[in-house]
Amino acid sequence: MTRRPAPAETPTRPEPLYLKPRNDETVPPPIPDSVTTEDVIARGPHGAVPLRVYNPATRPTATLLWMHGGGFSRGTLDWPEAHLVSGEIAARASARVVSVDYRLAGNGILFPVPLDDAYAAWEWLATEFPPSEGEIRALGGASAGAALALGCAIRGRDASLPADRLLLAYPFAHYPSPALDAGTIREMEGMPGIHRFPPATVDEMVAAYVGRTTDLPRLALPGAARLDGLPRTVVALSQYDELRPSGELLGRQLTSVGVPVRLHVARGMPHGHLNHWPSPAEASASLDFLAAALTPVTAPGKAAGS
Repeated sequence: MTRRPAPAETPTRPEPLYLKPRNDETVPPPIPDSVTTEDVIARGPHGAVPLRVYNPATRPTATLLWMHGGGFSRGTLDWPEAHLVSGEIAARASARVVSVDYRLAGNGILFPVPLDDAYAAWEWLATEFPPSEGEIRALGGASAGAALALGCAIRGRDASLPADRLLLAYPFAHYPSPALDAGTIREMEGMPGIHRFPPATVDEMVAAYVGRTTDLPRLALPGAARLDGLPRTVVALSQYDELRPSGELLGRQLTSVGVPVRLHVARGMPHGHLNHWPSPAEASASLDFLAAALTPVTAPGKAAGS
């Protein structure tokens, strides 16, 4: 009998909470004072890959490789989705977090270059920080970065460099993306275009990343790849998001091949709600949900914090 993912909390907020994008993306948001950072370089098949390492105040019990989103063509280590998320997870989970400044699509850069950079960072992490007894090794990312994290997890599974956990925020994992339900679409009418992902926008993102929208490599949007053998996974979704069905479908796909999955829906939030600063309360709840995945399993078949 096919198992289903643990049910997500049902959103009840009647109106969407629209967020304004940051006007200044050059100044990183503050992170907890207890977390220290260090900028380092990994080497990959396409050259140097800048990384930022976040260390908690105490000995880390987990190490997470994290990839920001941005439609594969935008994003920096200073974005809230990179810097704020990494610092907060480091503090909340007592985890070492390594954020990856992968090459962005555009100017001749196409798949698999961003994925190659991310996987080179995963290999670097394994060498630089050999796991201690009981330490959790995890991959994670947001939106397009979640696709990179999932691609790295698949590569690692096949190359004997597996992850113990997979942390995904509003993943963009399928093309074409499944359709959002009509009721939510009606509620999203009037939402600013910066928060919307109509089919034409998704087409443009895929074309910029892969160079085409047909005959896509399976690891480009890895919801099309073989998913068995992947680690325990948590998926944080945004309620008002045309890409939410991709995360929901991914949860069902993983569950169908025996991967334990938990889902969380941030009520009233649009896509990319972790990339806004100051962060709304729902973003903090999503960070708690992701951080909880980096704690040990407390009972057979049950994730800590469930």
